[in-house]
Amino acid sequence: MQVEISTDNNVPGSAELNRWAEEELRAALSRFSDHLTRLEAHLSDEAAAGAGGVDRRCVLEARPEGKPAVVVSHSAGSVDEALRGATRKLEGILDRQHDQAAHHKGGDTVRYGRSANQG
Repeated sequence: MQVEISTDNNVPGSAELNRWAEEELRAALSRFSDHLTRLEAHLSDEAAAGAGGVDRRCVLEARPEGKPAVVVSHSAGSVDEALRGATRKLEGILDRQHDQAAHHKGGDTVRYGRSANQG
């Protein structure tokens, strides 16, 4: 899984911030790493736009193999809260996608307790 971190002009993009964000994302999404080809995180500060107290924003774009990109965002009072909030949202979506794929046609049936194709 390739991970890219970017920031806008209002969030200082340091090597330390990039390293921390990548470690957070890899740790939280490690169970999906075989299914994700790319993960992009964009960190921004919306205070310049007059957003008030909750002005840090994280947008995550995940690219699962063979599926459309998944995009989530979260705003919070700090960059780390925004990243963690967006990560939780992304985990939820990827969990649901994984569960749906695991329960596709041909699985166990309620009536017989096994696949109808298994006779």
